[in-house]
Amino acid sequence: MIPVHCLRGKKVALFGLGDSGLATAAALVAGGADVILWDDYAGAVAKAREQGFFTEDLRKIAWKEIAALVLAPGVPLTHPRPHWSVELAAAHDVEVIGDIELFVRERNDFLRRKGLGAQACPFIAVTGTNGKSTTTMLIAHLLEAGGCDVQMGGNIGTAILSLEPLAEQRFYVIECSSYQIDLARSINPTVGILLNLTPDHVDRHGSFEHYAAIKQRLAAAAAAVIIGLDDVPCRRIYEHLKADRSFPVKVETAFASGQCDKQKNSRFIHCFNKRWIDLEGAVLPVATGMVLQEGCFAKGRTLLCAQGGKLVELASLEGVSSLRGQHNAQNALAALVCCSVLGIDSGKIKSALASFQGLPHRMEEVGRKGHVLFINDSKATNADAAAPALAAFDHIYWIAGGVSKEGGILPLQKFFSKIRKAYLIGEAAAGFAKTIGDTIPVILSGTLANAVRQAARDAAADKAGEAVVLFSPACASFDQFANYSVRGDTFRKLVQGI
Repeated sequence: MIPVHCLRGKKVALFGLGDSGLATAAALVAGGADVILWDDYAGAVAKAREQGFFTEDLRKIAWKEIAALVLAPGVPLTHPRPHWSVELAAAHDVEVIGDIELFVRERNDFLRRKGLGAQACPFIAVTGTNGKSTTTMLIAHLLEAGGCDVQMGGNIGTAILSLEPLAEQRFYVIECSSYQIDLARSINPTVGILLNLTPDHVDRHGSFEHYAAIKQRLAAAAAAVIIGLDDVPCRRIYEHLKADRSFPVKVETAFASGQCDKQKNSRFIHCFNKRWIDLEGAVLPVATGMVLQEGCFAKGRTLLCAQGGKLVELASLEGVSSLRGQHNAQNALAALVCCSVLGIDSGKIKSALASFQGLPHRMEEVGRKGHVLFINDSKATNADAAAPALAAFDHIYWIAGGVSKEGGILPLQKFFSKIRKAYLIGEAAAGFAKTIGDTIPVILSGTLANAVRQAARDAAADKAGEAVVLFSPACASFDQFANYSVRGDTFRKLVQGI
């Protein structure tokens, strides 16, 4: 646990009692705060009370005594309208913050007390619409392979304040959602990573522009920022940041640096051609859909860096099944550049790529029977998230459906030529069938069990080469499953039964 001392001796209201809310409450209590917990769900309140926390309806407390409202990221801050607890806080001029903000304040205080620079206790913040979890996990994997003391958490599933306490040369790799960034006004990563931006969570942020601005704030506040250039909104942010910063440093400097006699860990300083180069303030571009004259990019499965017309091969993803697809090339580039900026031995990084297991439920290979490969992509809860898997394979027997998101599967029409047959489940089945029309054969399977059985049978009969049974729903899970994880586990068990 990371005790939160910045609110010691003060009264704090905390709303939202999921796992991260309870972890935050424990950290605040450990740091000496007087915490009042509440939730709209009576069962969550009872659970908190059973664990020894003080609970009281926040509508009945003396708000003039409250120093801060700590809000769980899933609770509406601004749209479609602020939650009632947020409105009460605003009415009494009480700041509203989240657990990422508390971590940032504690880390800043730790560095200040110790007289240390940002790189002495690195905070790597990963955000973007898609790919956050894979990139976060890959960075943690590569850092561990480089011999670092690594803590991984945030939106990936482990509450940030439940991680091990702050310490010198302890690396915190944190996935940050837009909800979490919105509640972290002081966020200042050592390395900030913005992978991509496509319309998402508009209902929670009011507009795509507001959503993008929240993501941009993380990038702008980072000492060094890595940004993907494969979409227009990120390219605009890149140009803005590049013009705004005063350190036009080349991204590949750190890769070319090799090992020096000693590290200077107070700032981003590396040895290049016997000179110390300062990387603080750097804006570091990565791309998979274009060749960069200055920066890192993918050419097929090869990851390259360009400088002054010269190319350096960073690594190859050939044979790394956990990093299939163009989107994973972007994730790998971001992770490699991040580790380089942090001064990790590039040789250890390259060798560690092959041992990366990947993220559960994200293009996860769960089985093979003869020439049929079974892929669990249950984490693809919208069309944009399903696109990478459809792009990565051919001869696809596609299982899709659930609770459809806005736009349905219209953005996936360009992949229909790769699909041999579609097996549709859940509430979205009829609508998806209408979108597909007579482009490809469709079976209204209804349930996942039916779809797996039917797709496995048809793929086994396909003698054209490797056939892929791809479960990439492009939908939320809530019509038939508690969440995408339960849905993916069910798919895995069904495949194992085959």
